[in-house]
Amino acid sequence: MRSVLLLTLFAAAVHAQDNAARPGRFHVEHPTLLNLGFEWAIEGDANRNATVEVRFRKAGTSAWRSALPLLRIGGERVYRDNYNMNYIVPHGFAGSILNLDPATSYECEFTMRDPDGLTGSPEQRVTVSTRAEPKSYSGGRVLHVYPVDHVGAKQEPSFIGLKAAYYGEGRGDWTAVRTRKAQPGDTILVHAGLYRPDRLNYVDPLSAPFTGSWSLSLKGTAEKPVTIKGAGDGEAIFDGAGNHKLFDVMASHHHIFEGLTFRNTEVAIFAGEKEVMGAVALTVRNCRFEDVGAGVWTESADSRDFYIADNLFLGREDQMRLIGWNQAGMRTAGIYPSHQLRSFFAVKVYGPGHVIAHNAAAYFHDAFCISTYGPPSEDPEKRASSIDIYNNDVHLSNDDFIETDGGTHNIRVFNNRGINAAHNGYSAQPMFGGPVYFIRNLLYHVPGGGAFKFSSAPAGIFAYHNTLITEQTASEPYSNTHFRNNLFLGRDIGRGIMTWANATQSYSTDYNGFRPNRNVKDQYNWIAPGGGARSFASLAEFREATGQEAHGIEVDYGIFENLAPPDPARRYHVYHSPDINFRLKAGSSAIDAGVVLPTVNEGYVGKAPDLGALERGAKEPHYGPRWITWAPFYR
Repeated sequence: MRSVLLLTLFAAAVHAQDNAARPGRFHVEHPTLLNLGFEWAIEGDANRNATVEVRFRKAGTSAWRSALPLLRIGGERVYRDNYNMNYIVPHGFAGSILNLDPATSYECEFTMRDPDGLTGSPEQRVTVSTRAEPKSYSGGRVLHVYPVDHVGAKQEPSFIGLKAAYYGEGRGDWTAVRTRKAQPGDTILVHAGLYRPDRLNYVDPLSAPFTGSWSLSLKGTAEKPVTIKGAGDGEAIFDGAGNHKLFDVMASHHHIFEGLTFRNTEVAIFAGEKEVMGAVALTVRNCRFEDVGAGVWTESADSRDFYIADNLFLGREDQMRLIGWNQAGMRTAGIYPSHQLRSFFAVKVYGPGHVIAHNAAAYFHDAFCISTYGPPSEDPEKRASSIDIYNNDVHLSNDDFIETDGGTHNIRVFNNRGINAAHNGYSAQPMFGGPVYFIRNLLYHVPGGGAFKFSSAPAGIFAYHNTLITEQTASEPYSNTHFRNNLFLGRDIGRGIMTWANATQSYSTDYNGFRPNRNVKDQYNWIAPGGGARSFASLAEFREATGQEAHGIEVDYGIFENLAPPDPARRYHVYHSPDINFRLKAGSSAIDAGVVLPTVNEGYVGKAPDLGALERGAKEPHYGPRWITWAPFYR
């Protein structure tokens, strides 16, 4: 009897130890301009009831503010069996402090609590600074570059072509001899004209024989970057003459490209090869990309801290019809050959700390992407974490608007506008633990899919304050996903408005607005952990059965000032953003119907936050490049 009692007490002690949290490594991710990300590994907490509260303040001030709590992650299985991918998310917490000021220091405090007890220090306190927008160095040399056919006076020191200024003169075999390299802090001003390599000319005047490509591998510094920018005397155009790769910068550090045009090439700026090498602190801003297969591209986990902002990307896909790459009807009719790609993506990145902001992209397969890299490294410095994609304007994608498909932790996708995507809007295929934040994004006309593509069993997703003129579908389970303050409005097609597919017990959905589709019985589809699937005709029935959406409402298009759904019969039609008004109408049921989310919506107007992306009475975001004052994709 005594042995049984001792065994029972021992088992209880072991169980209590398993449930008690044991804090481990605390990691501060690469800061971006507006956000900070954090990870905190743990052991124990088998019953997953530990929490981490977050508060912060500007360094030197006294008032603390609350942030969203860190997300409890761990144990979720992320998989794609047909590609032999199987990943179990390590246990811990991860999350972001959102909507901060650039170039500002913040004191950040994290407090872990567990009702079952806690072994180790329950608190972390760090001071972290957000990044500033990269700036050219004002005290360096200024080198002047001119095209081959330039006529007239030149500012000195002057060079024919970029390569001569960057590495020194070289023709034929001598292009590999770098005798007069640019220095950290130098500014290379590219004067107006056409820079198109004569790549079949052995002594090409622009020093790019055979390939027509320039490889730039010098090392600037954060204080003294190497800047390559338009001189401001007219358009400076780098034309690849149909080559494969225009610039290869994957060995470079701290380079700024500004005010330039890139065109007529498959890859305009290549910045990193997987398991080879990546670029550090690449800045591309205020540039124009046209007739390109890809704009800016890195696959390397060694790439970090890019700033890709205020650029215009124009691909080669059909401008007059929305044609998905696998839409059988168009393929069968012979309009497009099967699986043909003319332009792949505007921007694709991997590695930590990237910012993709205020760009406009049209006529690509996808617009802005994280690389579908596969299971992440255990080294937090070599994975896709702390990446911001915001205030971008996407028009006509043959697949999706934005893909976060290889992200690990603290991916922030917010304030983006997407019009016309053949398949889905915003993708997490997969997410390796998260969180990924989808906040205040707009979506209109995705005839082949739905709002979010949660595929390959992604884990760790927050969807807050999005306005989505489509249904939410699910073909696979996903886990640790939480919906708040969104609007989902159906298009009267033959399926329900919402499907939740919960792989684990960690999920929640509330304070959302839904517009059901007409003449559909199963509007709300619920897949509970363990695989039990149920469907409901009304939100009230769904609420009664699941306990979710206690504050959710059903809405219709009358909540908007003037918005009609896309016509389901016009699948291939191209809509234009100036014709689409996402603003809520005064007095509509979506006004003041949301819940307060710290650092997300505290500046709301009225009694409570509104549902959807646009708060009535607040300033609307600027989508796309801030130097564009016209509608780039209109008519």
